[in-house]
Amino acid sequence: MTQNDSPLISIVIPVYNEEAILHAAVVDLRERLAPLGWSYEIVLAENGSRDRTVEIAEQLAAKYHDVRTFSLGEPNYGKALRRGITEARGALVICDEIDLCDAEFHRAAVALLESREADLVIGSKLLEGSSDERPWARNFASRVYNGLLRVTLGFRGTDTHGLKAFRRDALMRVVEECVVDKDVFASEFVIRAYRAGIPIREIPVRVIEKRPPSIKLFKRVPTVMRQVGQLAWAIRVNRRLG
Repeated sequence: MTQNDSPLISIVIPVYNEEAILHAAVVDLRERLAPLGWSYEIVLAENGSRDRTVEIAEQLAAKYHDVRTFSLGEPNYGKALRRGITEARGALVICDEIDLCDAEFHRAAVALLESREADLVIGSKLLEGSSDERPWARNFASRVYNGLLRVTLGFRGTDTHGLKAFRRDALMRVVEECVVDKDVFASEFVIRAYRAGIPIREIPVRVIEKRPPSIKLFKRVPTVMRQVGQLAWAIRVNRRLG
């Protein structure tokens, strides 16, 4: 693939303070993608890192023609993910996490998208058949959070945050309609897709925590609660979600 070619698949990965695993994770991901024969790009969406993440991401982009990076300049997962999706050149977009990079999910999701069985595929760590090997507190927090989304926003699935793959032409309107960023952007994106009637499939995934979270769980709670409240206001009062 040359600089001007559009790949079939864009893999967007937000990164924040990931100097310890970034290089090895990207090299490993490229090795596991190689047998699939795909035309792809990896988009490293750096956001506000205080370590050597920016430097390492730029080194990877200089070394590998299929790696691109940008630096947002502020710690904002959702804003970085949204910009990565917007700048993605592939017809199919995979939203990944640097500590997951699950090539098996990539393979299964792309097969579903190419067969038109779904326009959005969600890798659920809470679906029957999944394996969530994170610490119990993080698993419990995920279940509480998804329960909150069901009560406040009418969420009908089992998971919103983590691995996703979608047809870019079918979901860009949904991306453009989202009103929040930070951690809750991923959830709003999925909820809006459900409400828009997008064909969605959830598939089970295995989640193994390769390193402690870059942001402490309990530090995220106030921001997440404010943003869920913002979404609840939008859907219940302003009706901006459907």
